[in-house]
Amino acid sequence: MRKTPSVVLVGRPNVGKSTLFNRVTGSRRAIVASVAGTTRDAIGQEVVWRGQPFELFDTGGLYGASEDPLHALVVRQGQRAVAGAQLLVLVVDGREGLVPADQEIAADLRQGGHRVILAINKADDKRARGSTLDFYRLGFEPVFEISAEHGQGVADLLDELVEQLGAPDSGSSGAPGDSASAAMPQPLVREETNIAIVGRPNVGKSSLVNRLLSDERMLVSEMPGTTRDAVDSLLTWHRRRFRIVDTAGMRKTGRVRSGGAVELVSVLGAKRAIGDADVVVLVVDANEAIADQDAAIGGQADRAGRGVVIVANKWDLVKDRGPKFVETFDDEVRRRMKFLEYAPVLHISALTGERAPRVLETIDLVSASRRKRVPTPALNKFLAEVTAANPPVSPGRQHVRILYAAQIGIAPPSFVFFTNVATTFHFSYERFLVNQLREHFGFVGTPIRVQVRRRAKGGRQAG
Repeated sequence: MRKTPSVVLVGRPNVGKSTLFNRVTGSRRAIVASVAGTTRDAIGQEVVWRGQPFELFDTGGLYGASEDPLHALVVRQGQRAVAGAQLLVLVVDGREGLVPADQEIAADLRQGGHRVILAINKADDKRARGSTLDFYRLGFEPVFEISAEHGQGVADLLDELVEQLGAPDSGSSGAPGDSASAAMPQPLVREETNIAIVGRPNVGKSSLVNRLLSDERMLVSEMPGTTRDAVDSLLTWHRRRFRIVDTAGMRKTGRVRSGGAVELVSVLGAKRAIGDADVVVLVVDANEAIADQDAAIGGQADRAGRGVVIVANKWDLVKDRGPKFVETFDDEVRRRMKFLEYAPVLHISALTGERAPRVLETIDLVSASRRKRVPTPALNKFLAEVTAANPPVSPGRQHVRILYAAQIGIAPPSFVFFTNVATTFHFSYERFLVNQLREHFGFVGTPIRVQVRRRAKGGRQAG
């Protein structure tokens, strides 16, 4: 028996299995212990994602015809890999759509009693937009839309892999004498929540990090970053692990260029930290007006799909101005950063520690919210109630019916709505729908992505 569970990529030739294999095993920071193979072999490499090790296999020519004289041997090797797998990822080509060969492979996998996750590859291609719904006919859930070439959706797929690997294999039967406890699902413990502390220079980012670390006194380890002003710190809080990245102050582009190469590298490091973060803490100076650069930094986090918490630091300098100031300040934050209306606003003092513990509490809440998955029946029940009271409209004011909805991703939560006519909602209705989703299902501090697709005659969609 293998020391680590195995995950096997299966599917037709040229759907992108090898590209996905290379993406997972070659370009993510959590990857360890490579094992070389040949193109004819069921190539395997050991991977670690969020603390869960598993061995990933690319089955090569398991399905489909081949003129390779060793094809029969390749197939047998692939079949052995599938037989020993704890989990299979069926990769299909969203650009080509559902084809009979996909259905034949799906039937073969169901007959074998395997646990299967469906990955619709090449979803970034416009030609893939009309085929997603058809793949639900294969009967596998969850379904992920990915781009193996560009990495889109791959992290969500890996999160689901490690979550399922943390649970017992529902497709296997326990041997006599197996304990009942061994058959109980084991909860997935996420290794870390990555936090980027960002903002303009001198707003108190480092003071906030020092306050969080020194107050909790649970720092596990600390390591200097590659850039001069960036430091990664590991903090344990209420059995949660946070990796806090203190970044360089981010000035306007023109000023950064005038600051020389060192500042340029530091700001690039800060932007990279935003891209790597689960939650971005945007620190602003409560004693100053909200600046255009505050909004620009927040916009980067929003576009990256990260959870966002806005921290108004130096509140000790303004708290005596009365409750009217609080209202005025928060209104100004919302006015200057309308696109971050979902982000909680905290008033703290890193210097005195006032309200500082709320920062970690809110980060934890936002991190959980952006990874929340809504069951499809609950989503569609909610949708029926909302649309009955407030029917959707398209930009052309056409009568629109939402036929079906599904959550297609997490971090950030992403939803697709299949309609009778619309390929977009009116912007005001989309905002209404997002706000209703947020309020009903508790998506705190995270952007929500919405796609609308028209279901054409015959069950296919037009994108």
